[in-house]
This record gives sequence, structure tokens and C-alpha cells, in this order.
Amino acid sequence: METVSLVPEADAPRFALEPFRALRLANSYVGDPVANRVFARPYRSVPGRLREWRRKRHLELDPDPALYVHEYTSHGVTVRGLVANLDLLSSATSVFPHEGTDQVQVNQLAGRMAEMSLNPAPILLMHRGPAVVRKVLHQITAEEPNLVYTDRADQLQRVWRITDPSMLTLLTSSLASAQVVIADGHHRYAAARQLRADHPGTGWEQTLVMLVDQNDTPLQLCAIHRTLPRLSLEVAEEAANLIGAEVRRYDSSHAALAKLGQALVLHDGQTWATLRPNDPEQLLVCWLHETLLPLWQVDPARVGFHHSATDALARAAHGVSVLLPAPSFEQVDASALSGHLLPEKATSFQPKPHFGVIMRELDDE
Repeated sequence: METVSLVPEADAPRFALEPFRALRLANSYVGDPVANRVFARPYRSVPGRLREWRRKRHLELDPDPALYVHEYTSHGVTVRGLVANLDLLSSATSVFPHEGTDQVQVNQLAGRMAEMSLNPAPILLMHRGPAVVRKVLHQITAEEPNLVYTDRADQLQRVWRITDPSMLTLLTSSLASAQVVIADGHHRYAAARQLRADHPGTGWEQTLVMLVDQNDTPLQLCAIHRTLPRLSLEVAEEAANLIGAEVRRYDSSHAALAKLGQALVLHDGQTWATLRPNDPEQLLVCWLHETLLPLWQVDPARVGFHHSATDALARAAHGVSVLLPAPSFEQVDASALSGHLLPEKATSFQPKPHFGVIMRELDDE
């Protein structure tokens, strides 16, 4: 039987999860767009709004620290994650982004987070977890949840609190060697690290995370398609031919889309084509952004992003629509661990948990 070291060296870098007291929005408010807008500007008013919500009993703070299992179901897909405080310093070498961030946006977000004194949603992390943790979480979720409801947007929420000291030790020690990839929240993670550096010895040394095991209830990786205005299909094909790419045209959308797993699919409103790189191992989204867009002299700021192929194709008449396949978790994971960041909006992870189910208020700590 494989042995697991339950006590990592005190000074060794590790993925360090810690219990916390969850702040929860009233069930009837979760999934409500009106409640989501409460955290829009001005951010300085958020602490006051939280006090008002607490007075009206729209918020509930758990009495004791815990780790939490949050399981949610949206459109038939169930995702289960472990929600905890993450020690940012100890875990710095264990958390890997897969996309870059904009420093201006990070600075702005750090300022807003400091004004709110709140983590309104956990940063979404993913990995392939150890069997011992899956076994424990399955045992926990076989029991009745501490909280269960369907929110205003039809997402089913189930939450279990973990307070048993031996269970907490088993979970945190079994995950101490984890290497995890950020699925959603790159800018929030960068802002949290900035706040930790600016405010040592405070609650900003931790941030709220949700860890999802892709071997258990995986997040779904979805494609994000592009539109390139003012580019003609002929110019795109000619330039791709110059670098030795495989360029083909098709008489029907069905024939072109059948190649989507291995090639980019291009459409200008009339004609269908595919482009395929010489290196079959190269991620198509990286090839598009690192090779083709510069070759086509496309300004990255003018690229349109679309979560739906239908939306992207509807704009094809104004230039060229580029349909991409979704990368696999293995591709995203390998890229992140190697330090090669993917282009902006390389993929989308779905479904995401709704705001307000589990939050963290720093003034409580």
C-alpha cells in the first residue's frame, strides 16, 4: 500500500489549506442578478452593505472554522470541490496559472479587494487528486449535507462542514504535495498575492479557494472562439500556405466542422476552410495567437471572443470567424506546469459555482 507522509517539514513549501469561518448569503439571494450587482461599484460601500445584510439576516457567519465540501449541479453536470483558506506564501510554488494577467487590471482588483475586505467567491483550482482524498470526500458526501437548496438560477447547492480534527489533518496533509492549476480567477490570485506582500501579518496572507479533482467530478473545458474583423479568408489562406501549413477548403459546414479536433475551422460567411500546423502536438490556440495573428497582422486588441460557435459564425460576414477545439485538461496542465502560459481566453471551465454560497470576510479574522 502506498504510504502518505502526514506531516510535511515545517519550513518546506507545500500546498497549505486551512479552515475558516464561511460567510454565506441567504439561499433566496444566491443566483439572483440583483444580489450579484451589490458588489459592483462603489466598492467602499460593500462593508456597509454587508452590515445591512447581516442586520436583515441576509448573511450568516458560521460559528467555528471548518473546511467545506461544496457540491453543485448545473444543467446536469455536478462538480464537487474542497473550499478552504489557502496560505499564499507556503503554497506559492504549488499553484500554477495557465494564462497571463494584465498588471493594470491586477492593481485595480487589489485595490477593490482591499476596500471590500472580502473574498466574495473562491478562486477555482483543479488537479488530479490522490485516491485517499477522494475516498474521504465520498464518505463525507454520503452523509446528509449541512446545507442543501436550489438557488434562484436553478443551480443545486450542497455543502458539508468538516470540523473533526483527525479528518482535517488527513485532508490537509494528503494534499500538501499537490500541484494545482488555476481554472478561474487568475487576476484575483495575482491580486491576492500582491495584497499579501503589501499587508504582511494580516488576513491577506490567505485567500479563498475551491479545489476540484478532475479525476472525480471534473470541470468541463469549453472552447472560446474568435472573430477577426477586416481579415479576408483568401489573405489568411495565402499567408498560412507560406509557412507550410495544411490549408483545405470544404463545400459544406459539416465537412469542415468534422476536422475541428485537429484543425482551425475558418468561415467568412460564404466559404469554409481549415488550417492545420505542421506540428500536430502544438496547441491550436497557441499556434493561432503566436504564429498566425502576427502573420496576418491582426491587432490582438481587435480580436473578438465568443463562448458560442453560433455567435462567432454570426459575425463571419465582417471578417473571418475562427472556431477552435477545447484543449484537454492534460494539455492545460502540462502547459501550466512547464511555465508556458496559454493565450488569453484559451479555454473556459464550466460550470462555475454561483456567487454567495461560500464567502470569506477578512474583518472576521
